[in-house]
Amino acid sequence: MALVLAVLGLAALASASVGYRLGWFGLGPAFAILRASAYVAIAVAIVSLIGVGLALVARHWTSVAAAIVALLLAAGTAAVPLAMQRAARAVPPIHDITTDTERPPDFVAVRPLRERAPNGVAYGGPDVASAQRRGYPDLAPIRLAIPPERAFALVEATARGLGWNIVAASPADGRLEATVTTPWFGFKDDVVVRVAPAPDGSRIDVRSASRIGRSDLGANARRIRAFLAALAARARA
Repeated sequence: MALVLAVLGLAALASASVGYRLGWFGLGPAFAILRASAYVAIAVAIVSLIGVGLALVARHWTSVAAAIVALLLAAGTAAVPLAMQRAARAVPPIHDITTDTERPPDFVAVRPLRERAPNGVAYGGPDVASAQRRGYPDLAPIRLAIPPERAFALVEATARGLGWNIVAASPADGRLEATVTTPWFGFKDDVVVRVAPAPDGSRIDVRSASRIGRSDLGANARRIRAFLAALAARARA
């Protein structure tokens, strides 16, 4: 019975993302399914531990194996929503991250898409900037000792290398816009990279923002860090 419940819990976990992607239900029900799957998994884990002990006493090795499999499935099922919960508590509840909180790069090409989304295009202002500084104090623009046109070419190559879907690339404006789809739920996050002249060459700023959700669980900050690291490596090469 524990093994059957463990399989059902795992199926429920998978249905949260599948159902959301297919439009069967919205984000609220999807997260409710995630929470329910975690509770079921914890209950199954407790029952499985008891089952392992009883089966060992009875020397019923088939039952021992089934209980252990159920325990592993339950642990794997519970790990996903619990990890998301830990991530949400560890980062500020914001979804719009940028290396320039005073003058964030503007969304232009993706503006119509974002205007139809819950989070829109407007930056959250001083409150969001303050939360970002507390949560991600390391985020800052990168400076390259090369002209803006060469820096832009590196920016575009880096974005394509990371698998971003390029929406617009305007070297004359020093602006690249892209959309990134998250792997599990398929959320759409938008990125804009600004390349500007600087006394020593070029300054590159990045803004990454989710279209939906209050907290991004740190995804946009990780994306910016990964992009800047890849860009710096490409510039050194």
